[in-house]
Amino acid sequence: MNNALHADDPDRQQQLRMLIESAKGIAPRHGDFTRRRGLRFSQPGFDRDVWTRIAEMGWLGLRLPENAGGAGLGMLEYAALATEAGAALLPEPFIEAQLAIDMMGTATPPPVLAGDEIILPAWASASDGLGFDGGVAVGKGGRLSGEKRFVPMGTAADRLAVATNAGVFLVAMDQVGVQTLPLQDGGYAATFHFEDCPAIPLDGDPRPALEAATVANAAYLLGVMERAFDITLEYLKTRRQFDRLIGSFQVLQHRAVDLKIQIEITRAVIRDACVALDGGDDAQTAVSRAKTRATEAAMLVTRQAIQMHGAIGYTDEADIGLFLRKALTIGNRYGSASWHRARHAALTAGDM
Repeated sequence: MNNALHADDPDRQQQLRMLIESAKGIAPRHGDFTRRRGLRFSQPGFDRDVWTRIAEMGWLGLRLPENAGGAGLGMLEYAALATEAGAALLPEPFIEAQLAIDMMGTATPPPVLAGDEIILPAWASASDGLGFDGGVAVGKGGRLSGEKRFVPMGTAADRLAVATNAGVFLVAMDQVGVQTLPLQDGGYAATFHFEDCPAIPLDGDPRPALEAATVANAAYLLGVMERAFDITLEYLKTRRQFDRLIGSFQVLQHRAVDLKIQIEITRAVIRDACVALDGGDDAQTAVSRAKTRATEAAMLVTRQAIQMHGAIGYTDEADIGLFLRKALTIGNRYGSASWHRARHAALTAGDM
């Protein structure tokens, strides 16, 4: 395996630092949540001007080869950006758009990489897991019939990249029916109905794209728990009770240490999954391990963060609650912890 795939490679470290630094203008770790709150419970649920800036920064097509208009970077860089997006609770569907681009590969239309067109992936039909070949049938002439569900911010798409057992197909939005469902974090998910829809076939494979999106989702959850933890530490340092800073209470110190350990273990297993994917290995076990860990740790950290804020943490006005809502919303996306634990067990059964 190429040493450049390891995060401890000096050149790779520098590249990662520069990428994280570039994210500050779009997903600042220490910014407020005014924009995020203003976009809740609305459609399309994010800012197209910010989307244009995301494209200008080269985030879209991050993993596409340079000769296809991408940046030619790896999974470590993708996960680094996803972590920053999670820390800022970025509402723009960065991971979903990247999944569509990964599914389309070199067939990705140039306007997508420029931010002028948004193509989102319609792949899920079941309520859990990474199965993509159900829900939609491919008929004569490549026309699609059926249903795909759980597409985050789906009504914002100009076209859909539909994953089927016969490959990936591009479908125009004016050819499909759509229903939306509000989500806990103030966003929404769309269900798309296809009735003998004309579609453009592409030579793409959803499987590796979904594995990468799963790790990116885990990295986003890592950012969520990191920021929730930082906000909570600051609260412990400033909130006084019984004439003492509550951060001086040993029980809260011990709880904070436990949460920090959970965050660092999550960071390590996500890094392992990134290295496996970058190296072209059979990475499913590492991916499932990372997703299981991230989902469970994010729920633990965000719930504990609210408890450590006391009663104020349960109000909608308190920013800390936004992190629990996000963890609740995306924790089961790309497979729940129980689904990934079962997949990991099945894949490693012969190792026992």
